[in-house]
Amino acid sequence: MSNRFFFDGSDSEDSGEDNLPYPKPLARSAFLTPEFDPHNYLSTLRNRHQTLEDLRTDLRSRSQEISKELLDLVNENYEDFLSLGSNLRGGDEKIEEVRLGLLGFKRDVEGMKAIVDGRRKETEALINQRKEIRKQMQVGRALLDIDQRLCELEQSLMLTTNGSHTNNAVAETDHEINDSGEESDEGHESGMSISRLSRHVQQYLLAQRIMKRVGSDYPFVVRQEARMTKVKNTILLDMGNALKQPGGQDTEDLMKLLAIYRDLGESQEASKVLKQRKP
Repeated sequence: MSNRFFFDGSDSEDSGEDNLPYPKPLARSAFLTPEFDPHNYLSTLRNRHQTLEDLRTDLRSRSQEISKELLDLVNENYEDFLSLGSNLRGGDEKIEEVRLGLLGFKRDVEGMKAIVDGRRKETEALINQRKEIRKQMQVGRALLDIDQRLCELEQSLMLTTNGSHTNNAVAETDHEINDSGEESDEGHESGMSISRLSRHVQQYLLAQRIMKRVGSDYPFVVRQEARMTKVKNTILLDMGNALKQPGGQDTEDLMKLLAIYRDLGESQEASKVLKQRKP
């Protein structure tokens, strides 16, 4: 098809086999665009006066031309490709130097890691030791608090070293009543005011809670059980004496005493004392 003319107006030679119009060859630049899309490209060829078979033949011919050009390009640069290996000779020494450097760096990192791990374990041990010391300090303070409260209760309840109870706190009670105005001068022949009884019970309960927090099996706590029992029995004795007084309490005082019994967990003991109370 050397004697052809195309749609751009350029005519072929007059001595050709025919004078029919033929479409121009496919532009190679159209295939080189980065956003090339086959469907979009084919849609631009709808005005070509060319059959589908002729278009397919042109595309196949173009593909063969490109493959041939690629093969020629490879053949032209094949010698350069083969010489690439020889050009890299002498790089083994450099690679070995880099490898040795990396090994040395790895050993240094591992050494530093071992040092850091050792310091971390040492720090964790010191932190745990500090926590344990703080815990022991808290336990020590709690034990001192228990002993102090028991001593105050024993002193306030007039408990002697052998555990006996002297009921001669009248002067102290009279001073407390005159200062606070909470109790009247009538009744309470036992010399123990209701407010004083309430404070004793609260002190006892607080010491009991601290002992539970420390642990009932702690040796010091176990040794204080006898003192706690003496203190509680003495408090119950004083509360019983106050509750047994005939006509010594009005309804409000009686309810206060019963509330103190309830706080102490001895409501049944209060019922027994009430039954023994003189009319």
